[in-house]
Amino acid sequence: MSDKDETVLSNEHTPLFANESGPIKEVHAFWLAGMSCDGCSIAAVGAKNPSVEQLIHQQIPGLPKIILHHPVLAVEAGHRFMEPYYKAVRGELGATYVVLYEGSVADEDIAKETGGYFSAMGAQFLTDEDGELLGDGSWRPYPTADMLKELAPGAAAVIAVGTCAAWGGVPAAIGNVTNAMGVMDFLGKDFRSALGLPVVNVPGCSPIGDNITETITAVLMFLAGVGPLPEFDELGRPAWMFNETVHRGCPRAGFYEEGTFAEEYGQQECLVELGCWGPVVQCNIARRGSLGHNGGCMNVGGICIGCTMPGFPDAFAPFYKAPPGKFISGTASRIVGSFIRPLRQISQRKGNMTNRWLKTESIPSGWGHVEAPGVVMKTIHYFYKKIQTSGSPFHPSGTKQQQKLQLKSRAVMAAGVKRSEERAMETAKAEELL
Repeated sequence: MSDKDETVLSNEHTPLFANESGPIKEVHAFWLAGMSCDGCSIAAVGAKNPSVEQLIHQQIPGLPKIILHHPVLAVEAGHRFMEPYYKAVRGELGATYVVLYEGSVADEDIAKETGGYFSAMGAQFLTDEDGELLGDGSWRPYPTADMLKELAPGAAAVIAVGTCAAWGGVPAAIGNVTNAMGVMDFLGKDFRSALGLPVVNVPGCSPIGDNITETITAVLMFLAGVGPLPEFDELGRPAWMFNETVHRGCPRAGFYEEGTFAEEYGQQECLVELGCWGPVVQCNIARRGSLGHNGGCMNVGGICIGCTMPGFPDAFAPFYKAPPGKFISGTASRIVGSFIRPLRQISQRKGNMTNRWLKTESIPSGWGHVEAPGVVMKTIHYFYKKIQTSGSPFHPSGTKQQQKLQLKSRAVMAAGVKRSEERAMETAKAEELL
């Protein structure tokens, strides 16, 4: 950004950026793997909307051509594969690029003390004190943490893929000996990409594949000049994906509201008392599903263990044990639910009756016995209907003005309705006598 431009804030934490260099036609995407299980790569290639194939084949209108450099998906190997990385590090690539980092970033200085490394890819050729390559061609494995540090300043955007890359995740849990951390911690609070973007975080262990590719697409649309920079929250997460809790989109949330909880796995009720952290965890897994809008932890009977959150795993361990707050919240839910459930059952029963059944007091279901409403239920339904239609011009018999204008036709209709009701009663009585 030029010196005369000022950063305009859309809210307290998210700046608005402008791509002053104009639309970008081609983007190299460099995928780096730190301390990871490769689960994020698997999630990404399984994405459906959009898919990796759509991204690299330029099938999305307005998106720039994407050249993906991924150690698993690449056709090339060895030096031929690593050469674009080296060119980008040296500033010789001659094209716009983004960095996608998977896995936590290890403190390689710890490993270097003993001449080793934690996570590396390719060869790092050694230089003398003046930065000149050593004549004997000495080299060592190129730590991906070092590569990230050297690639990040020139990148148009840096995207941390998965919880390990975003916050540190499992490799950074209490007791680790690598001083592992997230990309945001490694690059620092003041880091900005070549286009002025802080680190973009797409958490999840592993993330939803569509979350990964959709975020990449949104950022690339901005780089191409065909869309605005999407909104990110104060931690750099795509706000439209992580602005609500799992619980709000959970298919079991209604059971929590009514105070009914599962006592063992396989039951359909709310899973909070089995250890689910869904009410506090920010994630869209229940709404979006795991793959192609299918699956997802709570959708298939599993609990939420908070894998998208910065505190994972330490803040949510031990897993499969009810959260400490469940006693207060669960008790309150049970008290409220003891009133909610009966009231809803009354409305439900009313909605499950036709006018014919109400009048004949006979429900001709061959699937099972359905009890006709008694005097008490009829009384409740009568006043329920009065309240339901109060303040509304709608009435099953029409308004007074309608009745006046349709006096003659209504008399004919009334006679027809009476005959119809009589026939219905006769049919119902005949069925009872059989």
